[in-house]
Amino acid sequence: MPAPRIAFLDVDGTILDHGKTIAGSTVEAIRSARAAGTLIYLSTGRAAGDIHPGVAAIGFDGAITNGGAYATSGDTTIVAQPMPRDAVERLMAYFETHGILSFLQTNEAVYASPAVQVAVAGYMRQWLGTHSERDEPQTAPQGAPRFQDLETIDLDAVAKAVFISEASDTVARATTDLGDRFHVVPGSMPLPGGSNGEIGMRGITKGSAIVAVLAHHGIDASEAIGIGDSWNDVEMFDVCGVGIAMGNAPDELKRLADEVTTSVRDDGIWNAFVLHGLVSA
Repeated sequence: MPAPRIAFLDVDGTILDHGKTIAGSTVEAIRSARAAGTLIYLSTGRAAGDIHPGVAAIGFDGAITNGGAYATSGDTTIVAQPMPRDAVERLMAYFETHGILSFLQTNEAVYASPAVQVAVAGYMRQWLGTHSERDEPQTAPQGAPRFQDLETIDLDAVAKAVFISEASDTVARATTDLGDRFHVVPGSMPLPGGSNGEIGMRGITKGSAIVAVLAHHGIDASEAIGIGDSWNDVEMFDVCGVGIAMGNAPDELKRLADEVTTSVRDDGIWNAFVLHGLVSA
């Protein structure tokens, strides 16, 4: 009996376009590949509780979330690595000292102060072009995280931090200042003239979680493909037998992948699945 194959799919910019649209070909590709025996996993920086309902409804065999801090196979938890409390406190102090807006993720939800919620909603409106005057300022448009009040967070359950800044060099500075203990990567939120990034613990990435998932299933990495469009996908490309960048990924990221498929708007997942024999054209 041939070894099972497995695919790991990023969400934003890979399955989900502009925070709200999923191509019909993507749904068909995922469901057809699963029906044919391929295991399909989400591999996202989002919290498990913040995955778009339309994405979840497609159906998956499991999910890597929070950039690799958590991984599940069906109802089985494979990876659960929240940050130590002192690490969370260090990040919060760093953001406050440098005046950097940030939000924190647990596996269940995303937490932010009222000021950050307003700022993120504004950025997302600019990106999505939803400038309706009827929207309340604090109401996040579709695709933005569904925030909870930061004051209610359990600091022992934090999996990841995300920051947004008007300065273009914040990711580089955070890497220098925090790289001794943390994994800092550029984020994928589109900021006009600024930057954003994601921070997890060093050694905890999508790649490390994929290694654990492969071991759980007894699948060799050569049977795995990983598809994504963001910088938190680099380690996924490294550990999968084939790393595939979306056509809408940054050019620098494309050069780190084994292959490049078409964009999220142009049947990227479907075309990659056809090329690798996971579905029939």
